[in-house]
Amino acid sequence: MNSRHLLRLAAATLAAALIVASSGCDTKPEAATEPVVENIILMVGDGMGLAQVTSLMVSKNYSPINMERATVGGFVKTYSANSRVTDSAAAGTAFSTGVKTRNGSLGVDPDGVAVETILEKAEKAGRPTGLAVTTYIQHATPGAFYTHNPDRNDYEGIAIDLVSSGVDVAIGGGRNFMVGRKADSRDLMAEMRGKGYVVADDLAGLAGVVSGSAVALYDGEIEYVAAGRDPMFLANATSKALEILTANSAAAGRGFFAMIEGSRIDHASHGNSSEGMIGEVLDFDNAVGVAFDYADAHPGTLVIVLADHETGGLTLASGRDDSAIPGSGVELKWSTGGHTGSMIPLFAYGAGAENFGGVLENVEVNRRMVELLGLD
Repeated sequence: MNSRHLLRLAAATLAAALIVASSGCDTKPEAATEPVVENIILMVGDGMGLAQVTSLMVSKNYSPINMERATVGGFVKTYSANSRVTDSAAAGTAFSTGVKTRNGSLGVDPDGVAVETILEKAEKAGRPTGLAVTTYIQHATPGAFYTHNPDRNDYEGIAIDLVSSGVDVAIGGGRNFMVGRKADSRDLMAEMRGKGYVVADDLAGLAGVVSGSAVALYDGEIEYVAAGRDPMFLANATSKALEILTANSAAAGRGFFAMIEGSRIDHASHGNSSEGMIGEVLDFDNAVGVAFDYADAHPGTLVIVLADHETGGLTLASGRDDSAIPGSGVELKWSTGGHTGSMIPLFAYGAGAENFGGVLENVEVNRRMVELLGLD
């Protein structure tokens, strides 16, 4: 390399350094790094292992399901701080904080010290946030995103934290922990109304709400699809949450974070109900379709679909000697009524999806989301 080339190389290196240095002056005060994506939709199929996903495929005779639209796939290791088999509280906390904790704990480290969640970081940065689930909004997975409680079963205490969370939209069950409480006489729904929330008893009550703060909480849990629930319930709840968050994002001038949970896949799997499980995975997959469509229509949106753990030890075993016969050869067999330590599948779609391939620790999912949103 002659002296002229060396001089050109030195000049180019200096210019690049000046560009990098000057670009650091434009960093927003709320974020340590510029966001790579605008919006993140984290979708958790509680208890949904590979066999649960495959069961839906089989039930549809292998017609494509929405999760198959994902452009990136991976696996997630699920163990908690004190067990090789996690529960939803520890797994939810890993996703929300990037810290492994003890089973049963929400939003705290193994010593019980509160750890800031991605939802809280987003709120602090002025980003709208939302939750939509088919179980109690105070249950382990959603609770992990806004509470700091070493006892996942303290539903009434967790409900108080929902009121002060600042979340823009919350849809799910658990109204019974907001009103008619055992611990005190507080009406937490009224308190949320006083904070400016539109308060409804069901999703239909939010039909006219297109922006602002809104909460729709059913009494107890949302019934199973197998018991008559519309298999588009979570899809409709997701659509409503995204509609409100989109308007709020436009007003705030920055993107949102949302967590959507197909909660009752886990419950049906605990009961070893194959019909119940497939109905819940179908409902969840319909919601995945809504999120993927949203990402198509809103560049800069990342959708991450995964589970917190597998439930039931489900396998798809040969049901007949001649498994080559079309439509036969598969029998769903359950090995436990509890959780298992198996890795779970991850599907990513949209902006930044390439960051979620391969085998990840569950805490790494949080760390990469935080980095992509510029919240670290």
